Amino acid sequence: MTVRDEILVTGATGHVGGSVLAQLAGAGVRVRALARDPDRLARRLAGGLADGLGDGAAGSAGVRIVQGDLADADALARAVDGVAAVFLMWPFPTAEAAPAVVEVIREHVGRVVLLSSAAVDDRLAEQDNPIGRVHAEVERPIVDSPLEWTFLRPYAFATNTLQWARQIRAEGVVRWVHGHAAPSMIHERDIAAVAVRALTEEGHAGRKYELTGSAPVTQIEQVRTIGEVIGRPLRWEEIPREAAREQLLGWLGPDYADVVLNGYAWTEANPGPVTTTVEDLTGRPARSFREWAEDHADDFR
Repeated sequence: MTVRDEILVTGATGHVGGSVLAQLAGAGVRVRALARDPDRLARRLAGGLADGLGDGAAGSAGVRIVQGDLADADALARAVDGVAAVFLMWPFPTAEAAPAVVEVIREHVGRVVLLSSAAVDDRLAEQDNPIGRVHAEVERPIVDSPLEWTFLRPYAFATNTLQWARQIRAEGVVRWVHGHAAPSMIHERDIAAVAVRALTEEGHAGRKYELTGSAPVTQIEQVRTIGEVIGRPLRWEEIPREAAREQLLGWLGPDYADVVLNGYAWTEANPGPVTTTVEDLTGRPARSFREWAEDHADDFR
């Protein structure tokens, strides 16, 4: 690694951001974190950023926490002042604030690594789904700025299966849709490992990295694997699309819910793609879904 200056991590209390923070700190890089709830992050730091993040335990030493979020321009300015690079996660449902956020960052920082999405299709002048549209609109002002940028575009997150944890703990069953859908789920630690290299090394400017896990795994197989890891037989129960849509509408808008369900339907007929990006950049293959399940076994027990 060549960049040893302080690096700002946003979204540090989340799975990906927390793993970025842990890996940077574990490598001896000075880290600054922007957090709405500094006490919550401080507690996690005191515990070594547990929760299965691994790859170098990060204690509180060497991590500076700045209270605030991306919507608070003053807090963001304090957080980016004096850092060499920013790991940026976009927490909002629209990209309306993106130009203002990028303007603050560019005034202080030369390098940004954005967690974007493989839903962005560069062949389209206008994105054809709301997930791709928001991420493309966040990317645009970064591209138009003088920032040295790298975009991480993961496909399916393995952490999405945590939505099953309550059912598994209570009943040993997962009731969901498109059991034969086979996305190539990626471990958050692999996303973070690529982010760390883009943040600390040269040669990643202007790159858009598509990230996947090691192989497509059907949702039914995912449930079976979780059961094997936690030592309990688990059962998949297929439900109608409309029932699944009603569940998603509890926390997603209709357009987003339809995109998610259409994605499951698509990967039922077309198993998720597999890229070699993680191995190409880190020197080790992407972790398997079983490895992810082993790291998160306690979430399902």
